[in-house]
Amino acid sequence: MSTIRGMRLHHLAFRSGDVPRLVAFYTGLFGFRTQKSFDGRSAWLAIKDGVLMLEVALPEEPEIPRGSLECVIFATDVAGRDAFRASCMQNAVPLDGETAFTTYVRDPDGRRVGVSHYPLTD
Repeated sequence: MSTIRGMRLHHLAFRSGDVPRLVAFYTGLFGFRTQKSFDGRSAWLAIKDGVLMLEVALPEEPEIPRGSLECVIFATDVAGRDAFRASCMQNAVPLDGETAFTTYVRDPDGRRVGVSHYPLTD
């Protein structure tokens, strides 16, 4: 199998039964900016190297498994992680775990998300 070089994140798509609630969570707690909004059915939030697309889920789609440890972690620096943690406390968002570098929470749909200042290498 060959290695494809130069790939980077284009977008993440999170499905939800309540897109406006998810928009409020990610813009309020993470500080993401809304790029586009489509009448409560979809919203595109700007992240540095891509887009977080929040889309309405169909009724037949399965829910996120409770307690799943699959996660999405956004990169920040130490100060950003400290500010994120403080915002969680101020907004009564319970932490779902912490390591020396990463802070985890659950979004309103139960997805595990967080921020990390762990140094990545190429």
